Amino acid sequence: MLDDVRKKSLSAHLGIEFLEVGDDFIKARMPVDHRTVTPFGVLHGGASAAFAETLGGAAANLCVDRERKLCVGLEINANHVRSVKDGFVYGTSRPIHLGNSTQVWEIQIQDQEGRLVCISRLTIAVVDREKVLT
Repeated sequence: MLDDVRKKSLSAHLGIEFLEVGDDFIKARMPVDHRTVTPFGVLHGGASAAFAETLGGAAANLCVDRERKLCVGLEINANHVRSVKDGFVYGTSRPIHLGNSTQVWEIQIQDQEGRLVCISRLTIAVVDREKVLT
């Protein structure tokens, strides 16, 4: 389901691939290549933020009745703590709060050696699907 949804979206353009869905997490990876780096050749902070929002948003939408509700990003912050020049980065999204109208997710992005690259917190609004998609 997750890979089908992403086909015509920013996450497909960035090369994000979902790897695993668990009871309380989602894992994915994103390449560090010409699509995701700065002119200086290191992972772009905006690409990390987009990766984090993709992970948190996908996880959030798995926690609601998707026939009636839709989860959309309300606020995101990201602290970039290590640069990466190539390979892949791996992200894991876990819930902090799952409410009826908001959710809060923590997303950790690591390099191939498991070192923290970015830590992000995403606040999600849970809205009526018909109000957003009509």
